[in-house]
Amino acid sequence: MLKQRKFMLLFVLLLSVGMVLAACGGSTNEEENAGNDAEGEEKSGDDFSAAMVTDVGGVDDKSFNQSSWEGLKAFGEEHGLEKGKAGFDYAQSESEADYLSNLNRLVKDDFNLIFGIGYKLSDAIKEVASRYEDTNFAIVDSVVEGDNIASITFKEHQGSFLVGVAAALKTETDKVGFVGATESELIEKFEAGFTAGAKSVNKDIDVQVQYAGGFDKADKGKLIASNMYEQGVDVIYHAAGATGNGVFAQAKDIKKNNPEDNVWVIGVDRDQYEEGQIGEDNVTLTSMVKRVDVAVQDLSNKAKEGNFPGGELLEYGLQDEAISVADTNEEAYTEDIAKEVEAWKEKIVNGDVEVPKTRDELKKFVESL
Repeated sequence: MLKQRKFMLLFVLLLSVGMVLAACGGSTNEEENAGNDAEGEEKSGDDFSAAMVTDVGGVDDKSFNQSSWEGLKAFGEEHGLEKGKAGFDYAQSESEADYLSNLNRLVKDDFNLIFGIGYKLSDAIKEVASRYEDTNFAIVDSVVEGDNIASITFKEHQGSFLVGVAAALKTETDKVGFVGATESELIEKFEAGFTAGAKSVNKDIDVQVQYAGGFDKADKGKLIASNMYEQGVDVIYHAAGATGNGVFAQAKDIKKNNPEDNVWVIGVDRDQYEEGQIGEDNVTLTSMVKRVDVAVQDLSNKAKEGNFPGGELLEYGLQDEAISVADTNEEAYTEDIAKEVEAWKEKIVNGDVEVPKTRDELKKFVESL
């Protein structure tokens, strides 16, 4: 009987120790699993993806869309992201009918931040953003109200004024031209600024203005440029996206057929020096550089860090170094021109010159000269 009691006591003791060990082992596994879960949650919270919907003209339009894409790619490379759903990407718009479907597709692909590149996407951004309040959106070159929408604009009229000064200093015929994509509030800023700059140098200069009716009409841009050059214009500033490729093509054709002809193009949005290369010559006088790439990368970083400026307007200008004049073609854009442009830049930044943004403001500006 005593032996039986000792045996039962030993059995209970061993059973208790086993339960304690099992409990300890279970606790350890739970803690490890909890740690893994926490690590997974932290990793998931650190994920961030951004994408953009282009306007027509293509992501390689050598202008506005391309500059935006370069900014998004720079953001991706900065954070080790890959092109695709989990990193950064773009949706190509072949026509305005693609805006809504492209935006909706990127929302369904769970991108955290989606850019609409160009003012023409304003209505589509507003509509989609109102339906997907958990997704952040940004519109470039327009202002759209919404708590989950950030609006990015630039002081294009300031940069356009400066290239207008350069055009007036470069022309040998006192005739310069402006080719716009579509007649809109945005492109009017380019036209008004350019004309004001040219007439600030020479009030009697002839500034010819024509619009192509779209950002993807290179053939129309070429035809307009051909007519302008035939009428004695020797410097053309384009604010027309891929339509401007036609302006470059016409200038290069003229230069190729007669290298002694001095015809020039002023590029837009990015330094378009390479677009003007024709043999040993280059027809790009300068470019009004609008750092859309910087703005896109800057806003993407803000959003990734949890500082998305929803409902705010971000405006970039000369004082932010987001608007500038390219000096790549040193043979054409001479030191004398550069000095004069810099002097006008200081006047604008200091507030001594208020650059017009509309045709009405331009009329008053010219009358005051």
